[in-house]
Amino acid sequence: MSFFIASALAAPAAAGPSEPNPLITIAMFGGLFVFMYFVIIRPQQKRRKEHTNLVSSLNKGDEVVTNSGILGKISKVEGNFLILEVSDTVELKFQKDAIHAVLPKGTIKAIA
Repeated sequence: MSFFIASALAAPAAAGPSEPNPLITIAMFGGLFVFMYFVIIRPQQKRRKEHTNLVSSLNKGDEVVTNSGILGKISKVEGNFLILEVSDTVELKFQKDAIHAVLPKGTIKAIA
């Protein structure tokens, strides 16, 4: 066993901690930014653009679902707001941005 200790003592001493290369650090930060752009920022911009197109294309008679899950038919569009006919006697006023999706025609009748 003594020969293990002797070989460990015979190993050259470390010169001390070396400083990292600044180019590698900059490349790592750049790579992290590119990764974050393609994984987080770009998909979010795409979803926002799709939602903006959806909101701008809303018309009277479209069947929609809101962010809160309310199904209804658009009975009137007024600027940034719309009147949603939920049943024969109930109409609710929503902002256009509260619309989650446009449903195919006849969906509400098929569910009810």
